[in-house]
Amino acid sequence: MPTSKETIITATNDGAKVPAVAHPLAEESSEIASNIAYHAQYSPHFSPLKFDPEQAYYATAESVRDFLIQRWNETYLHFHKADPKQTYYLSMEYLQGRALTNAIGNLDIRDAYADALSKLGHELEEIMEQEKDAALGNGGLGRLASCFLDSMATLNLPAWGYGLRYRYGLFRQRISKEGQEEVAEDWLEKFSPWEVVRHDIVYPVTFFGHVEVSPTGSRKWVGGEIIQALAYDVPIPGYKTNNTINLRLWEAKGSCEDFDLFQFNDGQYESAAQLHSKAQQICAVLYPGDATENGKILRLKQQFFLCSASLQDIIMRFKERRAGKTALQWSEFPNKVAVQLNDTHPTLAIPELMRLLMDDEGLGWDEAWNVTTRTIAYTNHTVLPEALEKWPQAIMTKLLPRHMEIIEEIDKRFMAMIHSSRTDMESKLPSMRILDSSNPEKPVVRMANLCVVSSHTVNGVAQLHSDILKSELFTDYVSIWPAKFQNKTNGITPRRWLRFCSPELSDIITKWLKTDRWITNLDLLSGLRKFADNEELHSEWASAKMANKCRLAQYVLHVTGIAIDPNSLFDIQVKRIHEYKRQLLNILGAVYRYKKLKEMSTEEKKKMTPRTIMLGGKAFATYTNAKRIVKLVNDVGSVVNNDPAINNYLKVVFIPNYNVSVAEMLIPGSELSQHISTAGMEASGTSNMKFSLNGCLIIGTLDGANVEIREEIGEENFFLFGAKADEVPRLRKEREAGLFKPDPRFEEAKKLIRSGAFGSYNYNPLLDSLEGNTGYGRGDYFLVGHDFPSYIDAQSRVDEAYEDRRRWLKMSILSTAGGGKFSSDRTISEYAKEIWDIKGCPVP
Repeated sequence: MPTSKETIITATNDGAKVPAVAHPLAEESSEIASNIAYHAQYSPHFSPLKFDPEQAYYATAESVRDFLIQRWNETYLHFHKADPKQTYYLSMEYLQGRALTNAIGNLDIRDAYADALSKLGHELEEIMEQEKDAALGNGGLGRLASCFLDSMATLNLPAWGYGLRYRYGLFRQRISKEGQEEVAEDWLEKFSPWEVVRHDIVYPVTFFGHVEVSPTGSRKWVGGEIIQALAYDVPIPGYKTNNTINLRLWEAKGSCEDFDLFQFNDGQYESAAQLHSKAQQICAVLYPGDATENGKILRLKQQFFLCSASLQDIIMRFKERRAGKTALQWSEFPNKVAVQLNDTHPTLAIPELMRLLMDDEGLGWDEAWNVTTRTIAYTNHTVLPEALEKWPQAIMTKLLPRHMEIIEEIDKRFMAMIHSSRTDMESKLPSMRILDSSNPEKPVVRMANLCVVSSHTVNGVAQLHSDILKSELFTDYVSIWPAKFQNKTNGITPRRWLRFCSPELSDIITKWLKTDRWITNLDLLSGLRKFADNEELHSEWASAKMANKCRLAQYVLHVTGIAIDPNSLFDIQVKRIHEYKRQLLNILGAVYRYKKLKEMSTEEKKKMTPRTIMLGGKAFATYTNAKRIVKLVNDVGSVVNNDPAINNYLKVVFIPNYNVSVAEMLIPGSELSQHISTAGMEASGTSNMKFSLNGCLIIGTLDGANVEIREEIGEENFFLFGAKADEVPRLRKEREAGLFKPDPRFEEAKKLIRSGAFGSYNYNPLLDSLEGNTGYGRGDYFLVGHDFPSYIDAQSRVDEAYEDRRRWLKMSILSTAGGGKFSSDRTISEYAKEIWDIKGCPVP
C-alpha cells in the first residue's frame, strides 16, 4: 500500500506515477488526474499527507472549477462586447443541489473525470457523495430558480441570477421520537469550492435613518445603519455549450470602521462589534421566524438587502457598458435590462429602483416610473393568503422610510388614475390599493398589489393557476390591464432530472430514439410512443427501473435502518409538509390500508399488492400541524414496519432531510407518486414533472400542472380523484352549513389513530382540524374528508393496474413520452421571447 503522501501524487491502480502538474483546461484523463493532484498539493485546505475521499472531492471540484472559470470569463467578456439586453433573476431561494454532478455532466467530461479519479485510487460516485447540498432554498420556488438558471445557460441567454448566501440555510431535519427536530445546516462549515468571492464588488445597503428634504424639494435618505453587501459568484454551465453564466450571492458584512476599538478595550465586547453582529444576522438563515417584531424586521432586511445590492450592481454594470459609447440615456435602461421578481419576496426592487433613479441619478418621478415599469416583471407563485406578503406599514416606515414614501406615492397615483380614467372601478379601490388600512390597528403594505401595479408583465406558473389569478385574485386589475397577464407553465431541467439522475433509463431512451438530442429538445420524447407496446423495450425499461429501485432501497436502509422490498410498489410523496399538500390524506390512506390488511386472512393478504409508502419533506419550524403530520407518519411507520403479520405487504417510511440530492435518488426509483393537493391550491408543482418524466405514474387531483401533465400523457395514464377547483368553494360552504356526511372509511382511519394504536401522542388537535363544520383550525378547510373516498378508490385502481405488468410498463413509458412540454428550456424560451425580449448570445 502506498503512503498517504504517495497517494496524493503517485498512487494509481497500476502503480504508475501521477505528477502534480497544473492543467487547468485538461480534457484528457491523465492530465485531469495531474490537475487534481496539483490542487491537492498546491491549493491545500487540509493537513498534508491526506488524500481521503473528502480531500479528493475538494481537489476534484477545484479542478472542474478551473475549466468553468475559463468559460465563465469568456462568457463575461463576450456579453460585455456584444452588449445584448440581459435578464436578472431575483430570488430569495436557489436549491442548486450538488454542483460537481451537474458541472461534469453539462461539460460532458464525466467519463474523463471518472477515469482520472480511478488513476488516483478513488471512485467518482464516492467522491460525488462528499459534496453537501448548498442550503440556499426551501422547496419548489428555489428549485425552479435553479432549473431556470440551467436553461438560461444551456440556451445561451445573456442572464444571471441574484440571491443571498445563507450561512445556515433553512435547517437540517432530524427525526427523533419527538418528531422533527431542526438543526443548523452545515453546508458552509468548511467552505464551498464552487464560489468565487469578488472583493472588488461591494455595495452599501442602508437601514433605518430618515429622509431629508433640500430647499429645492429633492429628497435624500440619510443616517441609519449601513451594511456592506459583498458578492460571491457561482458559475452555472450550460449543457454542451461554451456559455457559463453567473449566480451572484450577497453576503452581509460590517466594515473595520464599524468595529469600536475603544469599547472593545473597555471590555464592552458585544457593543464594540454590534454592527458586525447585525450584519451576520441578515444572511444567517433562510426565512427566520417572524412572529416577533424583530423577526419581521430581519425578514424585511433580508428582502431589501437582496434588492438593493442587486439593483446597485445592475445599474453599475449598465453604466460600465455605456461608458465611452454614448451619453448615458436612462430611457435606454429597459432596452438593456430585464428584472424578474421570483414571487413577492423581491418586491422592494420596485421602490428601490425608483429611489436609485430619483435620489442618486436625478431623474424626475415620471421618467423614473417609466424606466421602472418597463424593467420589472413579476411571477406569482401562490394564491395562498398567508404567502401573499403583507408588511406592517409601521415596520416599513421604521426600516425603510424613503421607500415607504415612494410606495405611498405609487398608491396615491394609482388611485388618481382610477378616479380620472376608470370611475367604474372606484368601488373596487379598497381591495386594489397597495396600502391597506381597513384594519386601523394594523395597516399593511400589500406586496402582490404593488407588484401588479408596477410591473409590465405578471405571470402565473401553470394554466389553471394563471386562470385563477385572472378570474379571482387579480380580476379587477385584469379589467384595467388585460395584456399585462400571462401564463408560463413551469418546467424542469432534463439534464439533472433525467439524464444525470437516471443514466440507465436515459441510455435506453437514447437507444430507442436513435439520438440524444432529446436532452435539449425534450419534445423528441414523444417518439417513444410508437414503441409503447414493444416487449423488448418493456424488458429494458423494467430492468432500468429495478436498478433505480435497488439503489433507492440501499439508500433507505442506510439512512433509516428500514429494509424495503424492491419488488413492492414504491409509492412516494416528497415535498414541503403543508396542510394544503395533504400529506395527512396520504397517511390516513396508509392507516386505512393497514387496518384492512389486519382484518384479512393470510390467503386474502397474498392477493394484495405489496406497497412501500415513502414520505419526505420539511415542516416549517413554527408550523405546529405540519410537525404533527411528520410525527404521525413516523409513528405509523414504526408500528406497521414492526408488525410481522403485515410488513411483507406494507411499509411506511419517512425519509429524513429531504433535499435535491435525496430527490435525485427517490424520483428515479419511484413507481407511483402522490400529488394530491386540494384543487386550486397548488400553483404548479414541479416535482410532479420530475416523477412523470422518470416513468413514474401519478395519483393526483386536477390541480396546478397536474392538469397539463394529464393532458400530455393521456388521461388513462393518470390516477385521478378528488374535487375540482371550481367545486371547492361550494363544498366549503356546504360543510359550513353542516351538510357534509363523512365516508365510514374516513371515520375508521381517524378512529384507529385516536385509539392509541400508533402510540400515546395526542393526535386529537390534528384530527380535530378535520372535524366540525367551521372555525379556526377546524372544518377541514382542505377537504381531506371529502376527497378521502375517491382517493381510496383511486388507490384500488393503482393496485389493479400494478398487477398487470405489461399495462403498467406501457403506462410508465407513455408517462415519459408525454414529458416534452415540461422542460424548463421551453419555459425559459417563452420568458425570453414574451416577457424579457432577449435573444441567445452564444460564446463562439
